Amino acid sequence: MMNYKPRAAIVYASATGHTERLAEIVERALREQGVFPESFRADQFNSAELSRYDMVLVGTYTWANGEIPKQLHGLFEAFENLGKSPVTAVFGTGDRCFATYCGAVDQFRDMLYAKTALAATFKVEQMPSTQDYARCRQFAKSVAAKYREHTQPLETSKS
Repeated sequence: MMNYKPRAAIVYASATGHTERLAEIVERALREQGVFPESFRADQFNSAELSRYDMVLVGTYTWANGEIPKQLHGLFEAFENLGKSPVTAVFGTGDRCFATYCGAVDQFRDMLYAKTALAATFKVEQMPSTQDYARCRQFAKSVAAKYREHTQPLETSKS
């Protein structure tokens, strides 16, 4: 099991390019942790393939009044109906001038917490800046650590 490379996916939706840029940074940070994800724009990801992945990271922007973008509705529903429990994380971009800053991140977080092994969430104000890189590395470390914890065999006690 120690040589097993987890199958990881980053699935994101981006309207302005901010979330796409954040997804690129997250991918780089995961690679530094020894995790080599496949990245997909939401419209290129087949939600029926979700169960093939050990880790899934969702990147989202927030639409209107804190809503999940249409491109991610199918993925959201697929997670709700998924039989297994992958390690997950959600990240996104938003604008603090709105009452529901990164509301889509919060909606995914709540559902993923209930349905999967949620590792972390990460929010960035609009376009990622150089100050966000260290936070992104910490996010990736949390995801990798949760995967290791999630996949370790249970120790049996000797009586």
